[in-house]
Amino acid sequence: MTLYQPESGYCYNSDSVFLYNFIDSFKPRGRMLDVGAGCGIVGLLVARDNEKVELHAVEKQEIFVKYATKNAKVNEINYNIHHTDFLEYEDEKGFDYIVSNPPFYHDGAAKSENKMLFHARYNVNLPLKQFFKKAASLLAPKGHFIFCYDAKQFALICAELSDAKLRVVDVQFVHPKIDRSASLVMLHVRKNSKSLLNVLPPFIAFDGDKFSKASELVYEKARTNSVKCQI
Repeated sequence: MTLYQPESGYCYNSDSVFLYNFIDSFKPRGRMLDVGAGCGIVGLLVARDNEKVELHAVEKQEIFVKYATKNAKVNEINYNIHHTDFLEYEDEKGFDYIVSNPPFYHDGAAKSENKMLFHARYNVNLPLKQFFKKAASLLAPKGHFIFCYDAKQFALICAELSDAKLRVVDVQFVHPKIDRSASLVMLHVRKNSKSLLNVLPPFIAFDGDKFSKASELVYEKARTNSVKCQI
């Protein structure tokens, strides 16, 4: 998949690729909403590999709306992108799946002066409580909510999800190396679920200075080709 991105500023990284693979493992179908789509990578990859997905997206930065729209066209994927803040977005039908690689740098992190990076990285732009409650309001009954986040905030995530009447049913922690603490957590959440938590084996991103075999397989599956340009 060819993905056009800005020449400078925020670009997708391995978090988005790993998240795509995690989402794909649940074989999604039906109406899907990609929140904070950026250049569109997560939703477009999922839709490419799951033909029964009807893809929608929300992105509040105009420049990324342009890149995501171009990427959908180039890769011949039907795409309905909405240029708005997710917290202000409304939909009457409800979504079977909501997916997101949201901004998750916490309040104490040093803020970037680059506007594009600031909106893409820092959770002050999409606080957990509001994020989860909005997602819950847009999910269809028994809908799926799949996203990644900073692993160090896992306890807070679970508390806020519970408050929004959402339940974590599958979780996988991503570790940079086998002897390092988890840096990312990927969660599969359900609305109106009573399932117990399934903790998947940890995903190890690197083996020494190289991608692990697991990471290599995910990238081979994604088949992405990034092109930096101006639109």
